[in-house]
Amino acid sequence: MYNFDYQKPGALADAVKALGADDAKALAGGMTLIPVLKQRLNHPSVVVDLAKLGLSGITVTGDSVTIGAMTTHATVAASADVKRAIPALAALAGGIGDNQVRSRGTIGGSLANNDPAACYPSAALALGATITTNKRAIKADDYFTGMFTTALAADEVIISVSFPIPAKAAYVKFKQPASRYAMVGVFVAKGPAGVRVAVTGSGQGGVFRFTAAEAALASNWSAAALNGLSVSADNMMSDIHGSAVYRAHLVGVIAKRAVTAAG
Repeated sequence: MYNFDYQKPGALADAVKALGADDAKALAGGMTLIPVLKQRLNHPSVVVDLAKLGLSGITVTGDSVTIGAMTTHATVAASADVKRAIPALAALAGGIGDNQVRSRGTIGGSLANNDPAACYPSAALALGATITTNKRAIKADDYFTGMFTTALAADEVIISVSFPIPAKAAYVKFKQPASRYAMVGVFVAKGPAGVRVAVTGSGQGGVFRFTAAEAALASNWSAAALNGLSVSADNMMSDIHGSAVYRAHLVGVIAKRAVTAAG
């Protein structure tokens, strides 16, 4: 690692002020930032630990589930309230990484980092979530702007994420065996915003909506409705684990499995 200052503020205002420094980085669970620092791929002037800001917890109302930004994946996965309201979201959280990652990684950290193979972005986009920061409320459709990029400003901190409760939803991913990241993950939902299908793990620009599948499922909610539909390989990622053409094919396969799982 390079040298950097470390701060662990106890108030949100102090954290926001510290993040206003040049090259400051926020630390949530550290599942991405710590490895990046160890590999000297980033050289922040200060690391601002968000652990003492009280940003964890889960609240379920009649029509939504709100999760504090510092709530761990393990907490979401084990929550009886989440399992009852949006079981697909609890199942998604329970399939992230391994026990160690789930015990430290946070929903806010995942959404702020916006890794193109992360699971939570697909849930946020498919469920039509709202990401609330210290400054504003951002709809998921406006939040994700590209690979590892979001609408967040440098001194903006995610406070919580609110998910409308759907009538049906499911998340299925095709895992990279070692990392358990999604080579392709598809979250399908039928809820207040209609039918939405979000895909992670495959697009060069990060998470995206499979609009052709949404239109087909709005008319006929069944896996068979997706027969013949495909996404272009032109904008798919390609690496040692799978080509762009392979990932494009997987999107259709996994989407059908997700619809079947949703019932």
